[in-house]
Amino acid sequence: MDLSANDSKYCDWMSTLSEKLWDIPLTNLAIPGSHDTMSYCLDTSSPLVRSESDTFRVLDGLFYCFTRPVIYRWATTQEKGVIEQLKEGIRYFDLRIAHKPRDKTDDLYFTHVIYTYVTVMETLQEMSSWLDAHPKEVVILALRHFEGLNEKLHEAFIYSLKRTFASKLCPRTESTLTLRRLWSLKHQVILSYDDQAAARHDDLWPAIPYLWANKPSAEGLIHYLEWQKSLGRPDGFFVAGLNLTADRCFITSHLKESLRSLSLANWVEVREWLGVQRPGQERSCLNIIAGDFVGLIPFCSQIIALNEKLIRSPTS
Repeated sequence: MDLSANDSKYCDWMSTLSEKLWDIPLTNLAIPGSHDTMSYCLDTSSPLVRSESDTFRVLDGLFYCFTRPVIYRWATTQEKGVIEQLKEGIRYFDLRIAHKPRDKTDDLYFTHVIYTYVTVMETLQEMSSWLDAHPKEVVILALRHFEGLNEKLHEAFIYSLKRTFASKLCPRTESTLTLRRLWSLKHQVILSYDDQAAARHDDLWPAIPYLWANKPSAEGLIHYLEWQKSLGRPDGFFVAGLNLTADRCFITSHLKESLRSLSLANWVEVREWLGVQRPGQERSCLNIIAGDFVGLIPFCSQIIALNEKLIRSPTS
């Protein structure tokens, strides 16, 4: 089931938004995001991440030839690289950072059950170069988890982040987060750093709340998100996750399936729900909306189109 033909490329969608939206805070716009952004390059030969249970670690050691294909099918949430995701319109990236156990270098990798084969810095440098070519596009990078990083590694990593993005970084002291303001300052990166180390650096923003249903069906996902909406939207940025989740009981009873097939099977119902949402500052409005399998599932164009509702009935 290939749905990608229904989606468009949105390399420069922010710069082509109606001027009526340039002065609306980014926290009130609808912004497409990717969940577990880097899982397209998982290294099946890498060790399990530190947070996995001892029981699963033993099973993985004994039945490696069975567990690794299963891990790959259910831990892979994306099929396109970061540049392709940028071209599709993704502007929020869920980046889970880790230092491999017993690695004597300072290299950091992305994780989802196992590690990626690409490093963090080579990926972020690639993104920075893309932003150079698209000076009116703004990205939100959510760096989190940080397994295996001590204080020294955190500080070295933060120094590398500042060197890579330099003046592109928008400081958290910036109170006017609109496209017009960010364009005037030439800021293109809002860098959320989910660790106490962020407090020492004005260039780093705090953690961004992620509304995660932890459900394997569209029905459960939608019920959870509607319940969250009834509580009122958080102040500032927040993410509504469209991603489905399968626990180990579900996986063992659906061995021939994958997260990909599960996501595709539930997309029609999720799409219908997404179409009636709206961005803005009202308590039931959404902001960042993140999903799996960018491009294969054409949610980017639908999320970007939600901003037209602000033109018809502004809620900035």
